[in-house]
Amino acid sequence: MNLPQCEINYAPAIFGNEILLAAGGRRPSEKFFKAVAQGRKIFAVDKGIEICRDCNILPEILIGDFDSAEKAAVDWAIENKIPVERHPVEKDFTDTQLALELLQKNNSALITGIFGGRLDHLFSNVFTCANAANKIFLADEREIIFFVKGGESAEVKFFEKPFAVSLLPLTEICAGVTTKNLHWELDKATLKQNFPNAVSNRAENSKIKISVEVGTLAIYFCFNA
Repeated sequence: MNLPQCEINYAPAIFGNEILLAAGGRRPSEKFFKAVAQGRKIFAVDKGIEICRDCNILPEILIGDFDSAEKAAVDWAIENKIPVERHPVEKDFTDTQLALELLQKNNSALITGIFGGRLDHLFSNVFTCANAANKIFLADEREIIFFVKGGESAEVKFFEKPFAVSLLPLTEICAGVTTKNLHWELDKATLKQNFPNAVSNRAENSKIKISVEVGTLAIYFCFNA
């Protein structure tokens, strides 16, 4: 996964097409959005249609209940013959969850417009993405989250160093957590969900590596954007 701030590679390697989901949370900068939109199919999720319109980038589809999107932006999508999948406001799943259901088995997804706003929305999105069958990345110019599961390792090459690197266990226990090139290194450590203390670490090199033997670990980067 190539992002403006870094490149993330997994072992075992990930294959398949990358889809960009433009969601309706904190709006990414237009510079960031235009950069990550290049070469990717785009799904607009509700209010995410607004940045697509403002950047004049046509998504493949618009999904949502449209309780927050500007009517003018939805009208722009319809005028440009973008397929619209409208859902009722009173439904069992969030707009983001419905959008993720459209991903094919081997696709990975980058979601932007996912941060900021309400904690309950971010909580739902993080756990939904962590448990998805696809590889999901959450990113804008200020923050990045991705997930490393048992038996996987990830190597990150930074183009811009984050000022914080945090490891957040999303399962009860993450065992066998090992890091390379962080200020406070871990060697087959066990991290507990009910005591998430592996936060505010620092990258000591332009490349870091994180592996997990058991559990699901969220890797969080924060940038001075």
